[in-house]
Amino acid sequence: MANTNAPFGFSQTQGTGSAPTYEQFATFCVYNQSAMYFGDPVSRLAAGGIAPTAPGTQALAGVFVGCKYLSVSQKRTVWSNYWSGSDVASSNTVECYVINDPNAKFVAQVGGSSSVGLTVADIGSNVQWAYGTPNTMSGISGAYIDISVTPATTSTYAFRVVSLVTDPPGSTGTEAGAYNRAIVAFNNVETKTLTGI
Repeated sequence: MANTNAPFGFSQTQGTGSAPTYEQFATFCVYNQSAMYFGDPVSRLAAGGIAPTAPGTQALAGVFVGCKYLSVSQKRTVWSNYWSGSDVASSNTVECYVINDPNAKFVAQVGGSSSVGLTVADIGSNVQWAYGTPNTMSGISGAYIDISVTPATTSTYAFRVVSLVTDPPGSTGTEAGAYNRAIVAFNNVETKTLTGI
């Protein structure tokens, strides 16, 4: 059975800490920052906050896993697995939670091609990622491993392939082919790099 194209971002499967928080840390984003969804890779801005930014050569701040903010519309503190990009006063910031544990491992789907997925030969290679279409109802990311960018030794790629997901077999875990899933670790994250922003 073929794999289903249904990316869900980068879902942590292992880390130094313990579930459900693992090694999350609190940071912030500004009130009008673009929307961020659970499982989105995010980057650090020069001003200190985080934001969703296009994949490139910069180190990731980590993977976004939720936020807390004082809602203007609801007049109360809201805990959410995604940030909508609005709903706080212009003078406020949003407390965001990010996984940046350098030992963290994530499950993610391969996208960017309807005919090609990662193979066993790609284990140990570095891979790039892309934002897909998030689920605005559940707040889950649509990010995926971008197979259209050839896996390589490029040190600035954000993730390294650790393994392929093979269980369960079938639509959610076929080892080979388009839209297969992989376990990846951070390759270029701010807790592993020596250069600051």
